[in-house]
Amino acid sequence: MNPEISEPLPTPGLKSRISFWSAHRRRPAFLFILITGLAGFLLWLPDAARVLFWAALLAQRGLFTLLSIFALVTLSLIWSAGQRIDIKIFTFMNTRLYPGWLDRIMWFATQLGNMLAAFIAALLFFLLSDRRLSLEIVFGTLTLWLLVEIIKTLTDRERPFLSLENTRVIGWQEKGDSFPSGHTSQTFFLVMLFAQHFQLGFGVIVALYMLAVLVGFTRIYVGAHYPRDVLAGMVLGSIWGLLVTLVDPFWHLFGF
Repeated sequence: MNPEISEPLPTPGLKSRISFWSAHRRRPAFLFILITGLAGFLLWLPDAARVLFWAALLAQRGLFTLLSIFALVTLSLIWSAGQRIDIKIFTFMNTRLYPGWLDRIMWFATQLGNMLAAFIAALLFFLLSDRRLSLEIVFGTLTLWLLVEIIKTLTDRERPFLSLENTRVIGWQEKGDSFPSGHTSQTFFLVMLFAQHFQLGFGVIVALYMLAVLVGFTRIYVGAHYPRDVLAGMVLGSIWGLLVTLVDPFWHLFGF
């Protein structure tokens, strides 16, 4: 199946017509459901697991550095000059004329960041008898998706093809908000998880991160995200990979 390039969408207010619920009705309810689910999971954890997890979390200085970077990127959304830079970089990377074969490659490459790819990887490791890694992929993917949707709901950033004229959209028009990039978050989460789980050589780790960067680039190329959406996704995915790795010693409490 070859991806199709949709026509440019010059109308900035199209978002309100795409959504089947108005934003003022949908967002509070959706946010409440996500937060309730996450709080329920934390309450479900045994007390010993919560205490040990918190201690391990405090010992991770690199994690707090990544959290600070993510906070700065998020706060930069209110910076008007940052938006202008975002638009310039996005326009340069997205609206140039590219050959059709490159569009197809980029469309297929961007699918590496969707949830289906993660679940296929989890199934593969389950069949290879690495049940713990399989569980971590599924657990991390679902919780990361919840977090990404919460942040999207709070930041409420329109996708570039809804605001900018002459945007090229490769494949289909993505639903939902733009910040952060879920595909990029998912890919960097998996790479960080694999790097922590396996004893990989430096060359393999570099290759995996280059693949993750490629997925991030494709999100701009296909017209789905601004550069800062992708940058935030890189950082958020890395944070989540470290967090899920911290949970690894506690899976035995659940029989894994």
